[in-house]
Amino acid sequence: MRNHKYIKFVFCTILFVIISVSCKHKEDEYHSITDKIEAESINYKGTSISSEKYLEGMKMMEVTENEITFLIPTRKDKIKSYKCTECHTQPLVKMQAKDIKKAHWNIKLNHATLNTMNCITCHNDANMDDLKSITGHSIDLNKSYKLCSQCHQKQYKDWTGGAHGKRIESWATPRASMTCVNCHNPHSPSFSPKWPARFNTQKVKERK
Repeated sequence: MRNHKYIKFVFCTILFVIISVSCKHKEDEYHSITDKIEAESINYKGTSISSEKYLEGMKMMEVTENEITFLIPTRKDKIKSYKCTECHTQPLVKMQAKDIKKAHWNIKLNHATLNTMNCITCHNDANMDDLKSITGHSIDLNKSYKLCSQCHQKQYKDWTGGAHGKRIESWATPRASMTCVNCHNPHSPSFSPKWPARFNTQKVKERK
């Protein structure tokens, strides 16, 4: 009986010490990491680091996708032959006639098979200055990523979150990201395989 009381006493003493240690409320001690973050960020007023200096001279526009707001480069002012309607003055069917000089001879569509898509899958034949969605809605050329996202939804979600694609210079605010067409040729989006800028030349010699 005495043994039992002694064990109980020791157990209660240890428990009291543990509780006392875990409940210290000194300035630098917290119950959890969340408490510490909340306590130490009360007076946080943000960082003074900014990406703005990297964006000087670049024409940017603000977009909000998946409730995330960021900047992207404009597109229409970079296209040499825009507006399209400066040449596309007639319906596309008429402009494809044999007696009219062919245009876009340098563009080869290597995006999907011809059974899946052709020029007017993406380009709006009713208004050639715009793109169009699968359901026929107009898409501004500055927001061509909306067209890409119809098929490439996973990449689009990763891009809006910053995991896919390329940031412009810094991760500091304001966030500015390249769009799909800044990295991919929309008519032939796959990247050709190539050697890195620097590679092991000794291994190449050994293979010969």
